[in-house]
Amino acid sequence: MKVNVLMFNQDDPKKCTAAKLVRFGLAKRIKKTSESTLVLHPFSKKILLSKDKTMIRSITGIDCSWNLADGIFENFFGGVSRKLPPLLAGNPVNYSKLNKLTTVEAISSAAFLLGYESLSYQLMEKFNWGHTFFELNENLLKDYQGASSEEEVSMIIHDYGYQV
Repeated sequence: MKVNVLMFNQDDPKKCTAAKLVRFGLAKRIKKTSESTLVLHPFSKKILLSKDKTMIRSITGIDCSWNLADGIFENFFGGVSRKLPPLLAGNPVNYSKLNKLTTVEAISSAAFLLGYESLSYQLMEKFNWGHTFFELNENLLKDYQGASSEEEVSMIIHDYGYQV
């Protein structure tokens, strides 16, 4: 599965997880999304499900500041737009905050949910806090991966006690 990042250069470049993925050759920096890519969009109406795998050829993370995300995501991005189900951040800036993921956490989560677990772990191992993300979310990711509908995802969210 190919990994792309659309970067808006709004955060500290030294802490930018998308830039690190590009530096290590794990992601390609793009200027425009394609129709066959999964666009990780935190405000999408649809939740990513494992069955979405048949519609895509790549995963694209939109790298921007959470403080400016509302404005960025008002733009139209071509492709298959999906949001991730609730997950806890493992990064040191937003540690254990629900849905405050870095770009790498979002892409890694999408890869896991789509059945690309080895890619998911490979992306996160470049970050010294990557293991923390999986410690917080591994069971949840496995449960989400097995869900075949948004209703099942809602039941999982309820079972874990998350409010969304």
